[in-house]
Amino acid sequence: MQQMLTDSSRLHKVKGINFLVDGGNEKQAVVIDLKKHRDLWEDFYDTLLTKERAKDPRETLEQVRNRVVLGKK
Repeated sequence: MQQMLTDSSRLHKVKGINFLVDGGNEKQAVVIDLKKHRDLWEDFYDTLLTKERAKDPRETLEQVRNRVVLGKK
């Protein structure tokens, strides 16, 4: 399937945002100008990391204290 970068002004008129679309003009990826939208990207990325880590095992405060302050595992 061939993909091409298209000017976002034809889709949503947001400067600094471009979409990679397939032959059927379906969006497949996005290119973000980080000079214009760095804060937006950081928020998006942080949200993804939070969701990805949601099922990670948790530590109690006591476990963290022991590990950090006392050097225990």
